[in-house]
Amino acid sequence: MAENTGFGRYPSFYGPEGRLVLVDSALEAVNRGSTTIGIKTPKFALIASHIKPIRPLMEPTEKIFAIDNHVGATGSGYIGDILQLIDELRLEAQKHRLSFESPADVGSLAKHLGGYLHNYTIYAVRPQAASVIIAGADQMGIHMYQVDPSGTYFRGAGFAIGQSADSALDVIQREYSADMTVEQAVQLSNRAIEKALGERPVVEVGVVTEGQFKKL
Repeated sequence: MAENTGFGRYPSFYGPEGRLVLVDSALEAVNRGSTTIGIKTPKFALIASHIKPIRPLMEPTEKIFAIDNHVGATGSGYIGDILQLIDELRLEAQKHRLSFESPADVGSLAKHLGGYLHNYTIYAVRPQAASVIIAGADQMGIHMYQVDPSGTYFRGAGFAIGQSADSALDVIQREYSADMTVEQAVQLSNRAIEKALGERPVVEVGVVTEGQFKKL
């Protein structure tokens, strides 16, 4: 039956073009999530996420998370999956502090989360339907990473994930400057999210500056 469909031995894993079907579905879920931005300069890194409207009498869901004193993260996709990935990052950061009595470097946290997510693509389980942007500072400077459901992680100065991410990223690429201030980066993230959504958004923001992460 599998041979007749053209999917090979593992029809639940691979599509006709060799793509991982479950990972593609997870990415589609991310694309329906809140528009989320990451902007990095040599002096700071900023993460921002759209807070979607909620029902009356309900409090909005937290979108910006502290991982450690020097690292923060945000995500887009299923909020339950995002929260699990945030907990995994926090656990890894605390393990590093206990083992080495020093803060974990940002690249190691991104690599750990990439490996954690990649394990979900090996076995017949549902991949985590969330992409995460990690921003932090360590002895090597300011860093920002995007980690996708496949376990792939990227390092860069500008990211956009979630609903209409391409439109938001286009705004960031046109207006980005390595010399911008935190205030200018906040305004740029708001414009990018507004462009993606076509309306004035409510946005939660966090920033890493001078080696410390804090919410604005």
